[in-house]
Formats: sequence, structure tokens, C-alpha cells
Amino acid sequence: QVQLVESGGGLVQAGGSLRLSCAASAASGRTFSSYTMGWFRQAPGKEREFVAAINWRGGSTYYADSMKGRFTISRDNAENTGYLQMNSLKPEDTAVYYCAVRPSSVIRPSSVASYDYWGQGTQVTVSS
Repeated sequence: QVQLVESGGGLVQAGGSLRLSCAASAASGRTFSSYTMGWFRQAPGKEREFVAAINWRGGSTYYADSMKGRFTISRDNAENTGYLQMNSLKPEDTAVYYCAVRPSSVIRPSSVASYDYWGQGTQVTVSS
């Protein structure tokens, strides 16, 4: 079993920045060396949308086209924590942001179905 705890959400004005964190832990003490972590978001009335993903071992990153250049995903292997740095935020970025992991590499990092464990979500609100 893997637990994920997101933090860092909040209210920010358009053009501002936020950094989300996702702390991962496992009851069995397993390491996350081969995990894939993804970030998704869901706005009211909309489907969950892929934001970015990172392969824990090699650090390969993947982004949704609309996030490229504004969002940066990273991880701290020692802390088992993933990050999503969000810059130049827009009102349309308002959503609940979720992190998710799969204890392996994934073929389709942008697919919700690729992930086994999800965090509880953190609200990001961008005012105009």
C-alpha cells in the first residue's frame, strides 16, 4: 500500500506561481526507485486531465501540451517527494490537483488508468 499526500495548493492571482508537493510513503518500507508519478487535475464538471508525469528512476518527464513551458515536474529521490512547479498561472488552471503513482514505468503516462494510487487532491484557485 502506498500513501500520497499533496500540499501546496491555494489561492493565487493570475500570473502567479505555486509549487505543489506530493509526499509518498509505503507501509512496507518499499522504495520508489522504479515508480512513475503523475499529476492530474479536475475542474468542476470536467473530466480528470493529465498535467505531467515523471519516471522516478531516470527522471524522464512528460507534459500535456498546454502545460509545457509553464509547469515543471521534478522529484527528490531521497525524500520520496514529487513536485509540480506552476508558473504563469491562469484562471483556467483552477482545479483540484492530484498526484498518482504506479510502482513501475508506464506506457501511457497521460492515462488515468495507468496509476494505482492517488492522493486526496489539493485545490488550486487562480483569480483574474
